[in-house]
Amino acid sequence: MLRIVTDGAADVPAAWEKEYDISIVPINIHFGEKTFIQFEEMDFASFYREVSANKTFPKTSQPSPHQFAEFYKKNFSKDDDILSIHVTSKLSGTYASCVSAAEELKGEYKIVPFDSAGGSMGIAFMCRTARQLANAGKSVDEIVKRLEELRPQTHVILTLDTLEYARRSGRVGTLSAALASILNVKPIARLQDGLVHMVDKVRTRKNAIARVIEMGKAEVGNAPVHVGVVHANDEQSGKMLMEEARKNFNVKDIEFSDLTISLAINFGPGTVGLILYPAE
Repeated sequence: MLRIVTDGAADVPAAWEKEYDISIVPINIHFGEKTFIQFEEMDFASFYREVSANKTFPKTSQPSPHQFAEFYKKNFSKDDDILSIHVTSKLSGTYASCVSAAEELKGEYKIVPFDSAGGSMGIAFMCRTARQLANAGKSVDEIVKRLEELRPQTHVILTLDTLEYARRSGRVGTLSAALASILNVKPIARLQDGLVHMVDKVRTRKNAIARVIEMGKAEVGNAPVHVGVVHANDEQSGKMLMEEARKNFNVKDIEFSDLTISLAINFGPGTVGLILYPAE
């Protein structure tokens, strides 16, 4: 049986975990000396409560090779094929941990690590595709080949409420963050080729959402797409972006979710994002 695994940097809609049998290895969330395991010890509500109350800037760390190995052994049998699809290796060590665990368990478990070169709901869409292809009788090699084709066609575009969190996480310099704060601009970031790039900045939230839509339209035109919309503790802006997406794209289906904590830490509360994924 094919088992599909991802990590806490993926925005997997809650219903998909059961419907598509997707298993998630949690990330570790750190507030100073305190460490929480995502999903088990900290959900979205408790994370934002902690952000408001705790002056320590939060950080995340990837699951260790040991955590991966124990996860595989606890949840799967040695007869399973395990396809492990993870956040971009250029920004996280999660994929490397997966590779190390796969090597450690080689000969006992059949584990195929896959680098999504992306994050957020882009990974979730890949997991769903993998399950659908498996249900259609495709082999693991055939599934991996298809995911490799879809990888460069998956677009993640985010607009931030502030550059302060990106400054603290090292995504932008202090001067850029200070200027953005003074001018009250809304930065726009793209996850491309496995890396985050700050690509534009506009003056208002409304204009930022319009610019996100414009960038997405330039990539996919009128081609049918699966759409994901994510938000970091700003449901209102997320729903605004979702409505604009419905109007502007050839939408096969649309999913709405909280932005994964690992990205919320890097980009801050108020971030909203658009994910575009080719419709089969």
